[in-house]
Amino acid sequence: MKYFFTYLRVQIGDINYGGHVGNDKILLYFHEARIRYLKALGSTEKDIGNGVSLTQTEAYISYKGEALLGDELLIRVFIDNISGVRFQVNYVITRVADSHLIASGYTVLAGFNYEDRRVRRIPKSFKGKVETFQIE
Repeated sequence: MKYFFTYLRVQIGDINYGGHVGNDKILLYFHEARIRYLKALGSTEKDIGNGVSLTQTEAYISYKGEALLGDELLIRVFIDNISGVRFQVNYVITRVADSHLIASGYTVLAGFNYEDRRVRRIPKSFKGKVETFQIE
């Protein structure tokens, strides 16, 4: 399976009263990693081809461990289950120092046109980019 990966460092604003990354921040990490992946594909959330944008329809997170201030995190991302109008983006977050699993999960994104507020088909060109993606 071909996956994209990127790194993020835990910042002070990510820490909650428990002294670790807040659960809401994990979804933001997913989002940042997804934006970077789309950029590597030559796309954005506002345009994945043929004027089709994306909107998130589902999110799931499984918390597995703590991430602390200053931890460097590795986020692996891959896309699968591309159907007519939606696809799933999968994420795995580990701490670089010890490869400890922090969280995993997925989001489901649908093709959308924000001008007419309607769902749109995922372009074949985008599916092709995902299928032929190479890690540089």
